[in-house]
Amino acid sequence: MISSLDPSYLAFLNAMDAIQQREQTDQTQLSTGLKINQISDSPGQLNSLFNTQSQIAQLDQVNSNLSMVQTETSSADSALQSAVQILDQVQSLATQAEPTSTSASTRSTISQQVGDALTSLVHLANTAVNGRYIFSGDSDQTQPYTVDLTQANPVSAYAGSASTRQITLPDGSQIPVALTAQQIFDSSNAQTNVFNAVNSLRTALQNNDQAGIDSAVSTLAGASQYLNQQLAQYGGIENQLNNAATAGQTMSTQLQTQLAGIQDADLSKAIVDLNQTAMQQQAALGAEAKMPQQSLFNYLG
Repeated sequence: MISSLDPSYLAFLNAMDAIQQREQTDQTQLSTGLKINQISDSPGQLNSLFNTQSQIAQLDQVNSNLSMVQTETSSADSALQSAVQILDQVQSLATQAEPTSTSASTRSTISQQVGDALTSLVHLANTAVNGRYIFSGDSDQTQPYTVDLTQANPVSAYAGSASTRQITLPDGSQIPVALTAQQIFDSSNAQTNVFNAVNSLRTALQNNDQAGIDSAVSTLAGASQYLNQQLAQYGGIENQLNNAATAGQTMSTQLQTQLAGIQDADLSKAIVDLNQTAMQQQAALGAEAKMPQQSLFNYLG
């Protein structure tokens, strides 16, 4: 009957198996750059690995959303800056047309320029970014206004909706990120309604109406102040978003560093270890060659 293997040869086989396993682990780490390539590599680190990966995925989405909203608020800010400039020009035109000595013909010509300004303001209210009307509230696929200067009320009713949209920041808090065109240009307060103020001046100029022009000048001043307030509000939103984006990038860097500490292989160590396993393998084979060789007859009883 054949007995069990010689203990020294069994020890050699176990040593070779351990060396080969280390060699395979080192080679896998060098090819993937990771020290955790399967569950058995580090069971105790799996929860930390999965949690960190989940946090990174969530933060990546937050940062992506922030970037998109930053583009929109930047466009909104630019649109409102342009609107403020246009309203300043309208006020200047009103000043030119206000003196009682101004002729009806001159006022008619100025009224056409004011009409062009009103059209430009409506176009700004219809600003779209990436296929979304950014001042249409939650109905961002709907153009908020149309304009027809042949009508007594040239600007249509607001076609959008209220804005309930909020953006989640990296710290988990949320802030509203958009005003509607109705809030900005078409206020329910007659003293701050930009469209009505401009159109009132236009109508008064067409009719050579001195009292109407005087009234429009006063209303335009209030509308201009109000429009500047809306611009400042968008500036505040932009500052919050910029600060949040900076914080998000910092958090992302920290999480990536944390993830690297959990899963990234020490490549220098793996190379050294691979060389060591090669030498150990050669040494083991050399030692095995010097072992006493036994034939089948040594195991026959």
